[in-house]
Amino acid sequence: RCTKAARVTRDDPRTDDALIAAANRGDVAAFEALYRRHRDWVVALAYRFTGNRDDALDVLQETFIYWLGKFPGFRLTARLRTFLYPVVKHVAAEKRRKSARYAAELPADEAVVSPAPNDGPASRADLADAMAGLSEVHREVVLMRFVDGFTLQEIAAALDVPVGTIKSRLHVALDRLRTDERAKKYFEP
Repeated sequence: RCTKAARVTRDDPRTDDALIAAANRGDVAAFEALYRRHRDWVVALAYRFTGNRDDALDVLQETFIYWLGKFPGFRLTARLRTFLYPVVKHVAAEKRRKSARYAAELPADEAVVSPAPNDGPASRADLADAMAGLSEVHREVVLMRFVDGFTLQEIAAALDVPVGTIKSRLHVALDRLRTDERAKKYFEP
């Protein structure tokens, strides 16, 4: 049964800033609205880092538990996803370290194996292969810019590096992708 309060929370029209202010005043429904608004993005990002759906869901939970601990008194100084990105990245890295340690302790026939990537159209696989050929820092800025929709300033804030560094990384990555036959049609100037 869906109550009126649940419907309002799911589609809360307030901005993230207004919801954060309400959550700082103890409004649990405001934090729940923030969770519902950003959870799909957090899971997708966590999956990008972990490569495992279950681990991504664990990262989602740990990210929001960490963030909830910042209330009351949480102050947002940038877009919310700019705050959440490094949290998700750190929690996912910790999850990968723990999973690798656990897998190393299992007998070989019980080791946890990540699922095979989902087969899609050939062009998509070519793009994924071309992206995989980039260094981690170059791939990360391309994904943040074109998948997550971050501005250059937001990427710099999330990664805690100067905007000039982000511009340089993005420029190098796009040059490499434009010269790769598998990906150039996606990144033509």
